[in-house]
Amino acid sequence: MRILLVTVAGLSSRFSQSVGYPCLKCLYHEGGSTQTLLYRLTHMCAFDRYILVGGYRYEELAEAVERDLKDIRDRVSLVRNDLYQETGSGYSLYLGLREASRWDYREIVFAEGDLLVDRESFMQVCQAPGDVLTVNREPIQAHKAVALYFDRENRIHYTYDTSHNCLEIGEPFLSIYNSGQIWKFADPGLLRKSMDALGEQGQRGTNLTLIQEYFSHSGHYEIISFEKWVNCNTVQDYNAGIAEIDDYENIE
Repeated sequence: MRILLVTVAGLSSRFSQSVGYPCLKCLYHEGGSTQTLLYRLTHMCAFDRYILVGGYRYEELAEAVERDLKDIRDRVSLVRNDLYQETGSGYSLYLGLREASRWDYREIVFAEGDLLVDRESFMQVCQAPGDVLTVNREPIQAHKAVALYFDRENRIHYTYDTSHNCLEIGEPFLSIYNSGQIWKFADPGLLRKSMDALGEQGQRGTNLTLIQEYFSHSGHYEIISFEKWVNCNTVQDYNAGIAEIDDYENIE
């Protein structure tokens, strides 16, 4: 079984501010419900099961799943994170993985729910035989980037500033990338061990803690770069990203 896990529990504060009213950005659209981030992400590749973790404006998410995802509804597990204001993104990931443990899966593709990516690159992630890290071609800017770097021992690290001000790396490094914020876990046993290693405190922090723990022990992983990638922090990002990716895929 192959699972797509998407977390959309966050407050969407910057996006709501840019739109001018409170909204759940994964459901925002200007051209019909098939243009939401959630619909596009769940319809780039077929999965045996879809796990969606919500929190902020959860009832709207549940209604949208029933209304707009009818074609895959029987394969969707909707998980509620009631602690979305008190915990970091790691708790949503933990709840999603706990739900996944109910199924006999062989791999999980995990995606943060505020992304637009090109279909061809996403399919490369899905079709890869093992673990996958993703990166993108955007400049690494502290106000929106999650940086992936490798230290002098070639060990993996992620760094991200929750205040969106400044990134800091306090050690020498061999290489640095802008993370694509989509990952593929192809070793269920290692994933369970990584979850157990975190403990309750680790579960409630950033999702990067578990991801770093997993990939630090992965025997082999592939790095796939998205040709087109947009992190939709604002409605301006969303509109520009829709146009850019649609133009790119129409040309292709």
